[in-house]
Amino acid sequence: MKPLNKENILSFYLPANSMISYSALSINIMNPAIRNNFFGSSDLTNFLLWHTVLGAGSYIYTRKHLKKASQQNKLAYAAVGGVLFSFGSVLMWAFAKNILPKNNGIATFVGLSSGFIIVRITSDYLNHVDEQISKVD
Repeated sequence: MKPLNKENILSFYLPANSMISYSALSINIMNPAIRNNFFGSSDLTNFLLWHTVLGAGSYIYTRKHLKKASQQNKLAYAAVGGVLFSFGSVLMWAFAKNILPKNNGIATFVGLSSGFIIVRITSDYLNHVDEQISKVD
């Protein structure tokens, strides 16, 4: 476990925690029947979505390649990145749900696996960008 400090909370704990919301969001979009089984008719979409935006934005905000950016620019980049990541995923899941067969198991699998792939590619990309900084410095 990483020690609890501001940097680790913003760069690790908040993003990791929001990935739970991101996974739940994928299930919520792709298979809302599961949500109804656990939470009744309560719609958790907005909570899950904004928690995901916050975690993704926090992850971007603390990246090495933004260390020299102004506070204002870091906040703007993180906000836009978090929103695009989260809302883009929701849009993709909504589209996928419409073209997939009406099977909750398949929909859940596609939602979770595509979410995992998106997170992995995004993380790999940001790591690649960060590595370029050490080559320049």
